[in-house]
Amino acid sequence: LQNDSWGKQYSHALFKAMSHMLCIGYGQQAPEGMTDVWLTMLSMIVGATCYAMFIGHATALIQSLDSSRRQYQEKYKQVEQYMSFHKLPGDTRQRIHEYYEHRYQGKMFDEENILGELSEPLKEEIINFNCRNLVANMPLFANADPNFVTAMLTKLRFEVFQPGDFIIREGTVGKKMYFIQHGVVSILTKGNKETKLSDGSYFGEICLLTRGRRTASVRADTYCRLYSLAVDNFNEVLEEYPMMRRAFETVAMDRLDRIGEEEPPRHSTAAPVPAPRGLQNPSA
Repeated sequence: LQNDSWGKQYSHALFKAMSHMLCIGYGQQAPEGMTDVWLTMLSMIVGATCYAMFIGHATALIQSLDSSRRQYQEKYKQVEQYMSFHKLPGDTRQRIHEYYEHRYQGKMFDEENILGELSEPLKEEIINFNCRNLVANMPLFANADPNFVTAMLTKLRFEVFQPGDFIIREGTVGKKMYFIQHGVVSILTKGNKETKLSDGSYFGEICLLTRGRRTASVRADTYCRLYSLAVDNFNEVLEEYPMMRRAFETVAMDRLDRIGEEEPPRHSTAAPVPAPRGLQNPSA
């Protein structure tokens, strides 16, 4: 090729470069003529393009089969970039990672948007099914009016707390009450007495009824999967079902009495009433 024209030398050099770059063979005998060289390079380009398109479509198909996991991965990449940008310490990053793993379990859904597009009966059916374990383990719901249970469940919001997190701090203004789906929490009072609550229990209703401040602190001992109920939603539901308000008030007064055994008596705006069977929660 040393004595050939510049164009022929360039064509053969390009042919060799493309052969090595694309890793596509050209048979037992290399093309010799210029026409053969350019036709072979054209076939290499077409073959490589078809291969790339096949791989791209296959990858997109695989990703579409688990779009919720892909959304989780994309979301967590943003979280990692956020942590790097703010130079968060390693232990904090680890807690954030563990929180996301327990909260979303590798999949992310826009549940609020999905349920919002459904009809009200279908939405209620799904919520009742998703919270079936909570209802089954909670005496408050076991013998209650099914309409009350549905009204309550539709107002709940799912939350996750890590071991050592203070869910409630004594003396603060209460804006939520909590139902324990899974996990163990400790009720802490000024007398340093701890009361354990686990699956099927609830707490935080006292200040929602008395409109006062928190009478005790609540700390998560394990990873806790809870459902929270905001005070406005709490009052809205109980206005429709006044008999259930009495059940909440009875348990709240019992808990206040237990706290009063260690501290000076605290007065509540809730009037004591007989407690329905199955509603005597042993927690404080």
